[in-house]
Amino acid sequence: MSQRLNYFQGSAELSKKYMDFSAAMKKVPIIEEFGDLIDIRASQINGCGFCLDMHVKQAKLHGERELRLHHIAVWRESPLFSARERAALAWTEALTTLPAHGVPNDVYEQAREQFTEAEISDLTFRVVAINGWNRLNVAFRTVPGSADAAFGLDKAGLN
Repeated sequence: MSQRLNYFQGSAELSKKYMDFSAAMKKVPIIEEFGDLIDIRASQINGCGFCLDMHVKQAKLHGERELRLHHIAVWRESPLFSARERAALAWTEALTTLPAHGVPNDVYEQAREQFTEAEISDLTFRVVAINGWNRLNVAFRTVPGSADAAFGLDKAGLN
């Protein structure tokens, strides 16, 4: 398999702005609460090995329990997630898979029951961001773990 281009080098200005966009969300309380779950679940759905690897390591560094990390893929069956976490995961899945007729009403109503309008909007921007990163890294086959040292992810103890 041949190595693909490095989009950070090929589009340095756009990459920096997208990094700034993603970084701006880290200060938003609802993103601090659910960002890891959103990033992991979207990356699982999109088959992005680089992002999944990165966000599992980040979640571990943020104190996430290992069993919950394993259960994100089966969150509907798992007793380990709160109603708010379930609503965030359902919202993430709906926006990541985008059903033919848009986000189902039941998923929207579940989000409305758990979150304010501002929180839903903020969660939506997070899902948009991770889906973009997934598409970039899948397109250019970024190698999982290749940026661990740059992002301090080697400290997660997952290798």
